[in-house]
Amino acid sequence: MANILVVDDELGIRDLLSEILNDEGHQVELAENAAQARLARSRGRPDLVLLDIWMPDTDGVTLLKEWSFGGLLTMPVIMMSGHATIDTAVEATKIGAMAFLEKPITLQKLLQAVEHGLTKLSARKSGVNLAGVQTVEPTAAGGVNYPAAIEDTSPKATQSFLLEKPLRDARDEFEKAYFEFHLHREGGSMTRVAEKTGLERTHLYRKLKQLGVNLSRVKRPA
Repeated sequence: MANILVVDDELGIRDLLSEILNDEGHQVELAENAAQARLARSRGRPDLVLLDIWMPDTDGVTLLKEWSFGGLLTMPVIMMSGHATIDTAVEATKIGAMAFLEKPITLQKLLQAVEHGLTKLSARKSGVNLAGVQTVEPTAAGGVNYPAAIEDTSPKATQSFLLEKPLRDARDEFEKAYFEFHLHREGGSMTRVAEKTGLERTHLYRKLKQLGVNLSRVKRPA
């Protein structure tokens, strides 16, 4: 679980990114302009920042420069814009931005960028050379290839069900246990659980709500 700061002047974008990242198990703080972003940065140390370029008070590139020159660029920053030029994206990267996402942002690109940013942060904190860190890679079909050799440290499910119950109730109990098992196994990642269970992410989210699965109890690995 990571602390992620989302800076964007559009309410709809902030709400959408907040919902997606919360579903992934992250804690999200929102800022609608550079002034609020400065306050959020001064109050704590976000693990990652999603920063819009075009904002009414101070643009994202200027804010990125402030953090860089002030020694505050200690976290990965992912720039976002629907109108930025290639030159703007290159400039932001030279200043210290880790990546640039063009709006409208697809779910796959957002989660890949966040995952990569948090991987880099973790490697930096532990002093690991990123050349030896496994990262997700997009496939030609638009999916994601995850590392093949991942140790399964999830708890093994041991569950009993009362067969005397009506079929609907028994099925709901089984499905709840089934999804809770996969959520714990995948560290709370809705995207990976959707891939494992063969459901669309939106369908999965509705299913979990229907079954009463408490998503707040599922924590991502530190």
